[in-house]
Amino acid sequence: MTLSFRSACLALCVAALSACGGSGKEVGEFKNDWTGNEIKIMQLQDPKVAGVVCHLAHFDRGVWDRIGKGNWFENPSNSSISCLQSGPITVGNIDLDKSGEEVFDQSQSLIFKQLAVRRIYDPDTDSLMYVSFSRTIVDGSAKMSLSTVPLYGREVTWPAGKPAAG
Repeated sequence: MTLSFRSACLALCVAALSACGGSGKEVGEFKNDWTGNEIKIMQLQDPKVAGVVCHLAHFDRGVWDRIGKGNWFENPSNSSISCLQSGPITVGNIDLDKSGEEVFDQSQSLIFKQLAVRRIYDPDTDSLMYVSFSRTIVDGSAKMSLSTVPLYGREVTWPAGKPAAG
């Protein structure tokens, strides 16, 4: 294999990895070192809860970092999330069990790793919790971030009726 063929294959794989994405809108990005690594910030809208927006920051490895360190096809599991009320809140038909439901995912590797956000409702404190985490098929990551949106004392519309506290 020639060097130019390898370079072309690498560029194609990196482009394919970069094209994998979730349903968020990128609202910020900046380089954090000279090898092209970036911090990207996504704006996430919960599809079942109007009036709540989350901002998710995650690490995106640059081409030179991928070449220098190997492991070309994945990004680290690091992420951070912050959520807030952005307008009148309307809570749709959300999953109310303890595991909640996933509201966002984005590929972090060619096949096996995803960055995900899960929403969980806490009826005792009347709040929504959003957890960002990395999911892999074999080895889950302990790196996660949590943000809470309080609903107590706010005008919140529950079209299907507000659930009772547990």
